[in-house]
Amino acid sequence: MQNLPAPLKEVVDQLSSLPGIGPKSALRIALTLLKMPKERAAGVGQAVIDLRERLCMCEECASLAESSPCSLCADPTRDHSQLCLVAEWDALLAMEEMRMYRGRYLVLGGLLSPLDGVEPAHLEFERLRMHLAKGEIRELILALGATLDAETTASYVKNLIENEFPDVAISRLAQGIPMGGEVKFMDRETLKQSLAYRQKI
Repeated sequence: MQNLPAPLKEVVDQLSSLPGIGPKSALRIALTLLKMPKERAAGVGQAVIDLRERLCMCEECASLAESSPCSLCADPTRDHSQLCLVAEWDALLAMEEMRMYRGRYLVLGGLLSPLDGVEPAHLEFERLRMHLAKGEIRELILALGATLDAETTASYVKNLIENEFPDVAISRLAQGIPMGGEVKFMDRETLKQSLAYRQKI
């Protein structure tokens, strides 16, 4: 990428700094933008600017929204006795696509990761305490995933609830064999989780 014209190299460098986009993919995107009519390319650029200017963080759940509170938090039909804790906004979107959960959410803004220097002060635990202190929440549902960082975060939350809000029940999404999966093809950790979180039938 050394021989690229300076304006093109600048765009490639900016794009390749994004997660999941390498230099070759960045170059393809940049060349695609160059081939677009000027008005359309300008529209893409304006949409990126609008993304920053028109979105804000919901003061209630810390998700992205056009206004605060967001439409989910402002919905009077949501169950205020349940709070689902997710790491990032895209996890909230995935939960909503199921159309099964009718409680409220809180986006932590990431997961605890001692190796990466992500500590409790960097995440939305104070906002969690604020919600729990209102006394409306009866169940906290952890939808954090099954990674090592997710387990670390879940353990921290469990200790927080037990020490400060013992009347709040805490649960987590079931883990184990996916629908359509066969036991013989599962890895050891998945089988351990499946056995640990087995259900009565």
